[in-house]
Amino acid sequence: MSESAQGKKEEGIRFGRYLILERIGRGGMAEVSRARILEGPRAGQEVALKRLLPELATNPQYVDLFCSEADLSRMLVHPNIVRVYEAGACEDTYYIAMERIDGRDLGQILARCRERKILLPVDFALFLIHELLQALAAAHTATSPTGKFLNVVHCDVSPSNLFISKMGEVKLGDFGIAKVWALDPSRRKGLWGKVHYASPELLRGETVLPQVDIWAAGVMLYELLTLCRPFTGRKVEDIAREIVRADPIPICDLRPEVPEAVERVVSMALHPNPARRFADAAAFAGAIRPLFDDQIGTPLAIASVVRGLFST
Repeated sequence: MSESAQGKKEEGIRFGRYLILERIGRGGMAEVSRARILEGPRAGQEVALKRLLPELATNPQYVDLFCSEADLSRMLVHPNIVRVYEAGACEDTYYIAMERIDGRDLGQILARCRERKILLPVDFALFLIHELLQALAAAHTATSPTGKFLNVVHCDVSPSNLFISKMGEVKLGDFGIAKVWALDPSRRKGLWGKVHYASPELLRGETVLPQVDIWAAGVMLYELLTLCRPFTGRKVEDIAREIVRADPIPICDLRPEVPEAVERVVSMALHPNPARRFADAAAFAGAIRPLFDDQIGTPLAIASVVRGLFST
């Protein structure tokens, strides 16, 4: 049965106190569906329901990873982070119910811009990354209910994990890798996440600090400004080699109208030495804030641009 056929088959199926409406995504460990809450104080509200794949439900390692993600995600509450409402098990299936973002992810937006050969306004790019950095600053400094510092590093900051709602809200999601780094140091080996956004020290297997996420945010800002990735290659090994060299084409060569101050900020975020990058996400956000016009870089303006890109 095809994935689309399977998705149709699940429409209207009850899962605990949720009604499955449609499948909206599937990965190597879980699938995500649009669902409606049928009972309780949130009855009638739509959520994104993430469920561990049935074939992994009896594998202790994957169950542990999934449950750890739920535990960590519920402790991260911020306007720029996708909110987790609850997690549990039903019908022998582990699930996480989270805020559903009615909109697009940044990967979809970039793909549409490339397809139409449309460069995004500089203020748009800066505003989006500023909001992303607000989310990262909150995650990096998060504590448990008992006040214990969680040491969260997202490790998978990338366009597909940044969501823009129809109202122009910007929210970071998928802390599925972050939980490994925050809750179980013994698993901090190998490359997790997408290689295009991996920092040099992550590729070298060095100690993972928040500067890993600052690097990824810098890569995303470069990509938003130019529609090009700063580090490319035909194979993962080629991309990794380019990242370690850390010598991308200057933004001004690809888009001359980008102010020098913006290029300097990107260059600092992409410094090969993590100690030479911004001290933290808040410092990076603070450097960006004076560089965009708050009459252009606004949620309503973002929403308008996204609607225009995807209008029929």
